[in-house]
Amino acid sequence: MDFALSDDQRHLRDTFARFCDERIKPRAAAIDEAGEFPRELFGELADLGCFGLRYPESLGGVGVDLLSFCLAVEEIARGSLSLAASASMQSLMGTHFLYTYGNSDIHERLLEPAIRGEKIGTICITEPNAGSDLSSISTSAEETAEGYRLNGQKTWITSAPVADFFTVFARAGKEKRLTIFLVERDFPGLKVGRTIEKMGCRASPTSEVFFDDCLVPAGHRLGEEGEGEGALRKILSEVRILTGALANGVARAALDEALSYSADRQQFGKPINRFQAIQIHLAEMATDLEAATHIVQYAAWLKDSGRPHRREAAMAKLFATEKANTICDRATRVMGSYGYAMEFAAQRYLRDIRFTLYGGGTSEILQLLIAREITAGDRSGTANASSND
Repeated sequence: MDFALSDDQRHLRDTFARFCDERIKPRAAAIDEAGEFPRELFGELADLGCFGLRYPESLGGVGVDLLSFCLAVEEIARGSLSLAASASMQSLMGTHFLYTYGNSDIHERLLEPAIRGEKIGTICITEPNAGSDLSSISTSAEETAEGYRLNGQKTWITSAPVADFFTVFARAGKEKRLTIFLVERDFPGLKVGRTIEKMGCRASPTSEVFFDDCLVPAGHRLGEEGEGEGALRKILSEVRILTGALANGVARAALDEALSYSADRQQFGKPINRFQAIQIHLAEMATDLEAATHIVQYAAWLKDSGRPHRREAAMAKLFATEKANTICDRATRVMGSYGYAMEFAAQRYLRDIRFTLYGGGTSEILQLLIAREITAGDRSGTANASSND
């Protein structure tokens, strides 16, 4: 299904689809089993221009729109969600604030090498007692004559074990408002803690990060004091739409696996895809995926068109990730006991897809946001209920 795709967008999608089929899929099982960061494939994605898709040519990027970006990461996720998660962090959250607020030195030393895949970036927001509730973030930044001293703990930080720089949200100033800081790997006081073992996305390394009186130069404050929450909210819709695209990629892989298996598997003298019970599963999987693809691409198109899109972004993330989880579960049901076997990819899709439920807002948080949007303002309908972040 194409959502009003241009020739350039189709070409970009096809380029990443070939890369998925030729380079990622043959190695996806081994990547998952090893549970190690796939540095070689990460570098190959850099060579394809993946990490610069959102950034201008002046910085070594490509400068495509959000819909094009979603098409690319969906194809990567179709091969390996571990690789897609790391690539998405590098292309979006891990570098966005450097691009938006960084000076020419930061662009030259960190952002441009990150676009080339030579350095790896990540973002540090979540804390042991602060997930969906940003007001609970307690990491502090105290201004001194030397710069800022950061103290606190972050957790569930994607790519932290391999990252060269960290975008950190901490409380600063008299009012202790969220402020963004750039912390480089070699800054004294930064420590990457234990790696968190996960049931899925095992090759996308995740760990705790500690700041113990970590000195950050004043020039590494990104934006003004207190701008952190507003800056984060401006990009949340993009994160949600992107997460929906990641989910669609895994769901597409699961549907393909179920279709292939059900065409080959014989029972009672015929392929099992001739039995109504299996056909019902396949039909619902295909319908859910088609609907999820539409809503994600529509939300991306709204964002690219400069139209209100916050509600649609929340809907896209909610619908696509929940349906992808259902699709992956149905794939294992179509395959019966073989859906439980490690030799087939279906079990990996089922383990990996849970990852998409959490980043960018849980389903419950998104449901509350959508409810507020559709019940606010004009009571006669929902046409005017959406707004930009």
